[in-house]
Amino acid sequence: MAPKRANAFSHDSVEFGRVVAFSDGLFAIAMTLLVVGITVPAIPDTGDVGELADALGELQSNVISFFISFAVIGRYWVAHHAFFSGLREIDRGLIGLNLVYLAFIAFLPFPTAVLGTYFENPLSVAIYACTVAVISGLELVLLRHAHRAGLLRRALPEEVYRWGAQLSLSPVVVFLLSVPLAFVSTTLAVCSWFLTIPYGMLANRRKPEGADELLSN
Repeated sequence: MAPKRANAFSHDSVEFGRVVAFSDGLFAIAMTLLVVGITVPAIPDTGDVGELADALGELQSNVISFFISFAVIGRYWVAHHAFFSGLREIDRGLIGLNLVYLAFIAFLPFPTAVLGTYFENPLSVAIYACTVAVISGLELVLLRHAHRAGLLRRALPEEVYRWGAQLSLSPVVVFLLSVPLAFVSTTLAVCSWFLTIPYGMLANRRKPEGADELLSN
């Protein structure tokens, strides 16, 4: 095991636990706040079933954007959990980068609400896509810092590091490419986001030998 460095906090330290607890709490709050963008429709008390059904139908885009963002943040939480599980220690640089990363996680409910309200407006799709692209890019920044600073439990072979970097960059590419596509069709742009699912499955099938051991708990 590598010696503990100055200004670094080991995996079993109180400081490490506080960073993880703070991160988990922020993820939970961000996922909860997503539902704030869905408001109960206001119809007269005497309204019939049809009126309520029509009002609920107008919330379709809000509901879709909620579930998309819930899945997106959930995916980032799982990746964040796996990343911190693979750390031997953290330093102040990683803590700062993690705060920047969490800032964009906390911000995501806003573009989610914008997307749900203005689903047919390409700018709403562009704002959402750019936000998610930044979050995925920051995943790579966190991995790069931990790799170069020797914060991981085991040093990553370059092949494994490149595989992890490509996995983090793939959503960046997909979401940024959806921005010009949104000005053609917002629905098609949103559907293109789901391309990250088959790509992730394919990447996992091609993961280099040893990746599971090095990135597991």
